[in-house]
Amino acid sequence: MSLEINRKRTRQIYVGNVPLGGGAPIAVQSMTNTFTADIDSTVSQIVRLQNAGCEIVRVAVPDEASAEAIAVIKQQVAIPVIADIHFSHRLAIAAARSGADALRINPGNIGGKAKIKAVIDCAGDHGISIRVGVNSGSIEKELLKKYRAPTAAAMVESALRHLDMIGSFGFDNIKVSLKASDVGRTIEAYRLFSSKSDFPVHVGVTEAGGLFPGLVKSAIGIGTLLTEGIGDTIRVSLTRDPVDEVRAAFEILKALDIRQRGPDIISCPTCGRCNIDLFHIVDEVEKATINHIAPIKIAIMGCVVNGPGEAKEADIGIAGGDDRGVLFKKGEIVKTFSQGKLIEVLLAEISDHEQQYLDHN
Repeated sequence: MSLEINRKRTRQIYVGNVPLGGGAPIAVQSMTNTFTADIDSTVSQIVRLQNAGCEIVRVAVPDEASAEAIAVIKQQVAIPVIADIHFSHRLAIAAARSGADALRINPGNIGGKAKIKAVIDCAGDHGISIRVGVNSGSIEKELLKKYRAPTAAAMVESALRHLDMIGSFGFDNIKVSLKASDVGRTIEAYRLFSSKSDFPVHVGVTEAGGLFPGLVKSAIGIGTLLTEGIGDTIRVSLTRDPVDEVRAAFEILKALDIRQRGPDIISCPTCGRCNIDLFHIVDEVEKATINHIAPIKIAIMGCVVNGPGEAKEADIGIAGGDDRGVLFKKGEIVKTFSQGKLIEVLLAEISDHEQQYLDHN
């Protein structure tokens, strides 16, 4: 039974050709970790992200060379590119002129009102959107004094101030993020902002950490907000290969039955009845299907006696033991074979399903 989620209706904007808000599908984002001016490396990583399902990518723009590189990068990739800007309004303008599909700025560190207006005017001239990114680590001094800490309320007041100022320039092509490395504060900030504004929001937990802490923090933070209907685009921040961020983001969306992309693999945690190398089998199947797009539920079970019954809701699956393997569909055994062919048989079935999906979509 699917979880009933009543998604908050936000205004709609575009990042390149990708709609955000207004009921559009929740988009998955990531950010490159290459030097943007190294065009070949950056393009190579973006292509890998595309293949993993990334729909919007952000690149750091710390210098003029990086801003200029965006024009060349854009010619070689298929997804919208956001320029990530800190401290320099000139770099924001240069990135927009170079063809960035959107800008990510923190108005609090761009400079005075005149500099912010110059960035906003340039974005308007080029028809691109802006993300107002508020982080708990960059709250204005007067707000820190008022709230005595970078609280969720301080973050929201900062965001609303920036929106009011940018709105005074006649610009509203905006999405907002309010990120902290603290999960509770992140959730509180988005809840509060969502109650006060209908601008679309980019949801994530910043500086979430390495693989395990990052996955846990992001799953709790992003997942909680999504179940409450808050979120129009997401990024899972990991100190890892950014492709892992995309995989994790889709796993969160799949777990909540919000979006389906690629296999949903279920497998038993193993016990004393398991006498096959289940860890290896699951790893091999995950690697082989990392870029698949066809939705399918796959079960990989360690017990040939109970496996099919325990995974009867799976579209296809395997179970093994005592030198025997079985292939089952919807809990019914359809084929038996030697245990050594478990991976081979399963991947053949998955490949057939993927090809049929591609042929009809």
